[in-house]
Amino acid sequence: MIEKIKIIKQRFDEVNDLIIQPEIISDQKRYIKLNKEYKDLKILVDLSDQYLSVISNIDEAQSIIKESDDSEMVEIAKIQLEESKLVLGPLRDRIKLLLIPKDPEDSKNVVIEIRAGTGGDEASIFAGDLYRMYTKFCQDKGWNHSLVDFSEGTAGGFKEIIFEVTGNDIYGILKFESGVHRVQRVPQTETQGRVHTSAATVMILPEAEEFDVEINMNDVRIDYFCSSGPGGQSVNTTYSAVRLTHEPTGIVAQCQDQKSQHKNKDKALKVLRSRLYDNELAKKNKEDSEKRGLLVSSGDRSAKIRTYNYPQGRVTDHRIGLTLYDLHNIINGDIQKLIDELQLYQNSEKLKEAGEII
Repeated sequence: MIEKIKIIKQRFDEVNDLIIQPEIISDQKRYIKLNKEYKDLKILVDLSDQYLSVISNIDEAQSIIKESDDSEMVEIAKIQLEESKLVLGPLRDRIKLLLIPKDPEDSKNVVIEIRAGTGGDEASIFAGDLYRMYTKFCQDKGWNHSLVDFSEGTAGGFKEIIFEVTGNDIYGILKFESGVHRVQRVPQTETQGRVHTSAATVMILPEAEEFDVEINMNDVRIDYFCSSGPGGQSVNTTYSAVRLTHEPTGIVAQCQDQKSQHKNKDKALKVLRSRLYDNELAKKNKEDSEKRGLLVSSGDRSAKIRTYNYPQGRVTDHRIGLTLYDLHNIINGDIQKLIDELQLYQNSEKLKEAGEII
């Protein structure tokens, strides 16, 4: 690990010099990339300095215990040795995880799309429940979210809802939420109390920057139409809603949330760019997960990932075999424990794949 720390420090010094060079500052794409690398490396360098300091303390304490004739000094050294050993293990584990190459997409903002699947009205209601679950989680994390587009269900909830979330390292936290979510419960319309199974699909798209995906606007058909949702008379009677169709791929994005046609177009373009970017990313993730045999992957968007069972009050994540009997809190936004377990599993798999670092 010491050799790897030296390499990291050398790269940190290189990046530190590069980001102040005028030619780098003038190249926005490269500057943003290097600035992000600098921030990531600084966390690792700071932890590495702590790690090396603790090792030095251990060596010093062991030397005193071995060579000193002063019983009081030896006793102090023994206490220092025990305290340093307690700190060393967790510090080493944190550094080992940080040494694993990070997914460059993890720091991105996201576009979340939730669509009702099988189950009719109940699926739309469940899609609404998932929307509330994710927006409450976002609020707890201090993230901002804004609506892009939606289509309401006939009995409540949504046939489809799309919203964007901005903050820190969002994609890395939410990316494993992509897939089919199932709900098992008695619908309000069911008179005989039978449990039905319905489903909704969640898509977590990393928000693409302009330099991630270059869109030739000559390839995009732009349609304007009246908003169909609530929002006041002016929204519904003017052609403020915008639909963009990327003709080479057939990918469509639309926005009707804002009263301004210009703002709706900007939001729709952001979603279109993210969908095009995610299209390629999903292929790569699926190939990687198949090649490496990973159970937890953000590549297969059609996989059944989680079941919310109301009669038993449980939530089961099928990818890692985790069941929690805490459905009420989870459906009300407390999904951090699920995310923690998924990230722990992913990190364990990465550590196995990378081999022992020290």
